[in-house]
Amino acid sequence: MPDENETPTPAPAEAADSAEQAAAPEPDPLEAAKAEQAKLKDQLLRTLADFDNFRKRSRRELADAERRGKDDMLKEMLPVFDNLDRASAHAETATDVKALADGIGLVLRQFADTLGKLGIERVPAVGRPFDPSVHEAVQQMETSDFEPGIIAAEVQAGYRNSEKLIRPALVVVAKAPAN
Repeated sequence: MPDENETPTPAPAEAADSAEQAAAPEPDPLEAAKAEQAKLKDQLLRTLADFDNFRKRSRRELADAERRGKDDMLKEMLPVFDNLDRASAHAETATDVKALADGIGLVLRQFADTLGKLGIERVPAVGRPFDPSVHEAVQQMETSDFEPGIIAAEVQAGYRNSEKLIRPALVVVAKAPAN
């Protein structure tokens, strides 16, 4: 019987495993940290390069979209310009002023229709209450034809693209006549 104070001797297989563990060198923590740092630095550089490429691609796509938008708008506007050019050439030799005025009216309607296709609409003015978000008052006029605060005349048309104001309408606002 073995003595209780005696340590048991390991079996031959157990002895071989513990010898291999003792023989395998412990990984150096400094080397492991350097390897991890190199791996993280590589990931960071790749991420920075990817982000830089994304930024350049986004700018290029935005510039392309802007250019396509301008091209599309020009395609819509050029027929109007062509008709205006024809009207101008005809005006030099025209003897019938009414026909010339009718032709210019047609071109003006074509232009308004083209603006409508592009989503640009005229800001309503005359007869409407003054709204400083879409109108710019350039004058007040004493009149009994309109209530005070109502737009009596439009000096220059205003336009908006959907909800975004492109240019405010320059207007004359009615005020009560002095007694």
